[in-house]
Amino acid sequence: MVGKELLLIGMLMGVTHDEVTCLADNMYFEARNQSLAGMLAVSNVVMNRVADERYPDTICEVVQEGPTRPSWKDKNKFIPVRNKCQFSWYCDGKSDEPSDVETYDTIYGMAQDMLYQNMPYLDITDGATHYHADYITPSWAYTKTRTVEIEDHIFYRWEYNDDK
Repeated sequence: MVGKELLLIGMLMGVTHDEVTCLADNMYFEARNQSLAGMLAVSNVVMNRVADERYPDTICEVVQEGPTRPSWKDKNKFIPVRNKCQFSWYCDGKSDEPSDVETYDTIYGMAQDMLYQNMPYLDITDGATHYHADYITPSWAYTKTRTVEIEDHIFYRWEYNDDK
């Protein structure tokens, strides 16, 4: 992979509980209604961004990426700007507590297995760094290389020769 020297196995040796939680949260809120392939594809995008020098270096930083502003309750606390995050659930103003605990527990176990190497890591998105639901077409979609469609998500790779 161009950019950061990433040997996924080596990077994952230092995984924390927070990183597992961030990945599980993103899988839950972005793909809980999808098959294993849909959840894996969403997690692939997060991991591909961690591996890409154009994005933050950790799972949590990737999942929580977006502009922030001071809280009106505490000017020393910064909160995400509503509807401006990379992953919409993180700053949509809704609760970030999973409502379906059984499904979340299953997804959390899957995130643990992925990050602690209890299952083989397979990128089924061919390096995708972006995705969107199939019922919308964001303006950025025309500047990325489409890689695969899995259920109701379309995945794209941001090529290194493309600075958009």
